[in-house]
Amino acid sequence: MCTVLTIDDLQHHLKINATTVTEDYTRLFHGRGNAYEGYHFLTIDSVDKILFAVLFEMDDEEESIVSMLRDFYASEGKWEVLVVQQRYAKDAPSTIIEGQMPAQTFAIENDLKYHINFLNAQNIGFFPDMTIGRTFVRDHAKSKNVLNLFSYTCSFSVAAIVGGATSVVNVDMNKNVLTTGRENHRLNGLDTKKVQFMPYNILKSWSRIKKAGPYDLIIIDPPSFQKGSFAATSDYAKIIRRLHEFSAEECTVLAALNAPELDTTFIKELFCENAPEFSYIKRLENLESFPTSDEERRLKNLIFIKGIIS
Repeated sequence: MCTVLTIDDLQHHLKINATTVTEDYTRLFHGRGNAYEGYHFLTIDSVDKILFAVLFEMDDEEESIVSMLRDFYASEGKWEVLVVQQRYAKDAPSTIIEGQMPAQTFAIENDLKYHINFLNAQNIGFFPDMTIGRTFVRDHAKSKNVLNLFSYTCSFSVAAIVGGATSVVNVDMNKNVLTTGRENHRLNGLDTKKVQFMPYNILKSWSRIKKAGPYDLIIIDPPSFQKGSFAATSDYAKIIRRLHEFSAEECTVLAALNAPELDTTFIKELFCENAPEFSYIKRLENLESFPTSDEERRLKNLIFIKGIIS
């Protein structure tokens, strides 16, 4: 069921959520889950000292939304910069509406920091809806050899090392995001001698990935679709059927998917057909700050275990 909002309702919603704002990355408004009729194209975040709004579609109310955000930004006095990104436009440009962007910007989560960039990329370098997944990894990484597939800027790796992992292997074909990943470890004072950064196409690099195994904890967090490199509908299965080659006798897998059109059954069936030695344990709950009208259309974090289940 959707809640119908006017722009005044939206501002009131923001004011209520702003009362709980800390330095941690906070979702103030989440329209993408279709829980609010009229604003499905909008998200608004508090990122330390930055108020960050993203417009995923062009809308007649865009000017009114930006005007409201100016008023909200000024009246609250909690942020030093207001940024609006037009994700629907070519290259997804971001515009500084108020304030001046500092030389470095960070996402803060559970006392950890991650480098982010608001102005030069579609994605800023951090996905706040994955907080529960990072917490799970941090809580289960102690003394584990960890494999982080589709590592992006390596936030899972940071969480794993902080959680006491013996080693972490990060694999992503984009060298630039791995460079940011190294910096994220250094930013948090972590020893990168325990961490490897592999700039490889995962689907073509199994032998290299296997050399650092076997792995006790494996994270699979792919894009739902990346032109020319990965499509969840056809390529997720290729990873699952290889798990037996590099997983330890006792192994935990966090299998993530953020494709609205694919539900939890999709992943469960892939494991049942391609890795039956893994038992499905649970789906991690999503944050309340990311409401949805359909639970199956939002982030799926499923836990599977191979070996002794205690």
